[in-house]
Amino acid sequence: MTIEVDPTEIEWSAIRAQGPGGQNVNKVSNALQLRFDIRTSSLPCAVKERLLTLSDQRITRDGIVIIKAQRYRSQDRNRNDALARLQALVDSAASVPRLRRETRPTRGSQLRRVDSKVKRGQIKAGRRKIVE
Repeated sequence: MTIEVDPTEIEWSAIRAQGPGGQNVNKVSNALQLRFDIRTSSLPCAVKERLLTLSDQRITRDGIVIIKAQRYRSQDRNRNDALARLQALVDSAASVPRLRRETRPTRGSQLRRVDSKVKRGQIKAGRRKIVE
């Protein structure tokens, strides 16, 4: 399920990129910082709640997603990269996780587990010194 993010709800700011790049990195602001406020967005309430409960370092306590895109040397490509990363984050929250239905282990799986534990114990017992 894909939910489109409204481009008017995204705040952009151009910043200088980090890392190597020679003189170009000191002069040109090619990196972009994307800011997206989850609480004031037009996303469905369920998606907002799942986004806010995610333990993602890009989401602040105030519910603002901050993505820094500096992978490419062009601002246009960095903008597309940041949008793709935001969309992936929203898509991950849009999918409803299936509830786990508790089941009991089968008798065969219990027996296999106990057998493997017994075999492992016998291997370890074989390593001991023989006392006569």
